[in-house]
Amino acid sequence: MHILAGIKEQISAALTQAAERARNAGDLYYKELPDFVVEVPREKTHGDFASNLAMLLAKEAKRPPRQVADLLVNYINKNNTWIDRVMVAGPGFINFTLDYRWLYRVPAHVVTENAFYGRSNLGFGARVQVEFVSANPTGLLHMGNARGAALGDSIAALLQAVGFEVTREFYINDAGNQIVNFGRSLEARYLQLLGCQVPFPEEGYHGEDVVDTMRRLVAEAGDAYAAMDPAARQEALIKYALREKMSAIRETLNRFGVRYDVWFSEQELHEVGAVNEVIAKLRGQEYVYEQDGALWFKATAFGDEKDEVVVRTNGVPTYFAADIAYHRNKFQRGFQWIIDIWGADHHGHVSRMKGAMAALGYNPDQLDVVLMQLVRLVQGGEVLRMSKRTGQYITLQELIDEVGVDAARYFFVMRSPDSHLEFDLDLAKSQTAENPVYYVQYAHARISSILRQAGEQGYTMPKAGLVEMNVLTHPSELELIRKIADYPDVVAGAAQNLEPHRLTKYAQDLAALFHVFYTNCRVLVDEEPLRQARLVLIEATRITLRNLLGLIGVSAPERM
Repeated sequence: MHILAGIKEQISAALTQAAERARNAGDLYYKELPDFVVEVPREKTHGDFASNLAMLLAKEAKRPPRQVADLLVNYINKNNTWIDRVMVAGPGFINFTLDYRWLYRVPAHVVTENAFYGRSNLGFGARVQVEFVSANPTGLLHMGNARGAALGDSIAALLQAVGFEVTREFYINDAGNQIVNFGRSLEARYLQLLGCQVPFPEEGYHGEDVVDTMRRLVAEAGDAYAAMDPAARQEALIKYALREKMSAIRETLNRFGVRYDVWFSEQELHEVGAVNEVIAKLRGQEYVYEQDGALWFKATAFGDEKDEVVVRTNGVPTYFAADIAYHRNKFQRGFQWIIDIWGADHHGHVSRMKGAMAALGYNPDQLDVVLMQLVRLVQGGEVLRMSKRTGQYITLQELIDEVGVDAARYFFVMRSPDSHLEFDLDLAKSQTAENPVYYVQYAHARISSILRQAGEQGYTMPKAGLVEMNVLTHPSELELIRKIADYPDVVAGAAQNLEPHRLTKYAQDLAALFHVFYTNCRVLVDEEPLRQARLVLIEATRITLRNLLGLIGVSAPERM
């Protein structure tokens, strides 16, 4: 257990015991103590922690909340705790101010924990699946895919850090209309490259990458496919192109630091009959009905605005039908928490999918969907819309070439997924304090530089547990320690709420406090006790920064 968690338990126990004493003395009435919280208040002036217990007890006790709070404060025993002062504030909050000396335990704890600092077992090994990116294998990865990759991988890393057993999964959309159109597009480009005057399908894929793929095929096989039956030719071209596209997607994501445990094929769902099976099951439960020659899922029975087609009039299942079968498969594999990262344009699909899972007998609350908004690339104050290479969208490969993996990943998780992201290419490439990732990485590099200098001057890193930390009295030292102590709670909160942007906000604050400390407090001073304490403090800072950056897939450089 980390130090702050232990202190929160101390405060909770003190409040519980105070309530029991007040009840035993006949000053307070309640049957059972309600679930109350002990949390960090928004304003520093309100102390280190605050609790809402008095307000929760007021109704049953038939007393004003502030009066209940005053009673509880009178019965609180501060002995053998880190509680220094207790005050009543506002409508009845009980605020706690700690004896600041608790801070001196933090740096040694961090150094001892090292790579494990911030990790916990909140998940108790529960199985979680995070499915993200799942781009159509008909083109190159774009900015939306890139944001989804950074978000999904960071969420997966956070969940692993707090004790969940996590599976990262990519759903390959290798079936359905988009693949049919893809095959027609490939066929047209292939024949055109052979000199045949054939029209390009109106709904085809116009990207230059499709031409490049067929150009490579022509170089390898010439006109070997020209005389084939069109259906067989399209099938062969699709097989060739999908293999190439998926290889490129894997390579790009690997370069971006994203590696999957499972690559799941939509086509396999059709081949094993899983799609037809799930439709039959829903129909048997009367959640699917026939109308106008098509089959419809009763999404309105689960709160959706309208029902949804699962089998078209031509007898072909829709993408929604395959997606129901896929999510059923997830539950069948035993995942206890299923997390999807989708574009915001799929928001209408969320309630339908939850409804379908409920219809199949699964708990829809075990399915969470993180919706992410669009990304706009900006350079020189202007929005970039077109890629110089593809003539269409800017690809993830191009972005990595332009700004590097670290800046790209940091910027993509820097904002809440439900907010639009403006990605400033100039800022991402700049080596200034205005660049948030540079600012945080520079703090880590600066600490590494101090530690190297210490070694060059003959100073060794002291054993953290043997150093007297109470020589650290400067406000910038104490504020830095206090921030480091918050890290495990930040990780837990970011994981539980699926909000990796909390990490980048914390990283900026921690780096800022370190830079203030660096300005005010020289580390390699002559006085040995002070020097040793500051060395332990900056090592704890370095470990915290490194652990945090690792969770979002960003490096912690030792030199910059």
